[in-house]
Amino acid sequence: MQTQNPFLDEMAKLTTAAMGLAQFAGEEAKAAFRAQVDRIAAELDLIRREEFDALKAEIAALRAEIEALKAAKAQ
Repeated sequence: MQTQNPFLDEMAKLTTAAMGLAQFAGEEAKAAFRAQVDRIAAELDLIRREEFDALKAEIAALRAEIEALKAAKAQ
């Protein structure tokens, strides 16, 4: 909606620009935070959940194989 008042038009444009800048600043802050968290996780030698779940499944399979070998040896 446009008004006949040029002052109000300029204020609307400034407000729109400020909102865009605030949104961009928020996205930049999120990206910087994620990068910092990833760096800290790498320094602490942490693993991601997907890697943990994959290793957990592999260990379970190995345990089952060991139990099968023990059972075969016992017979």
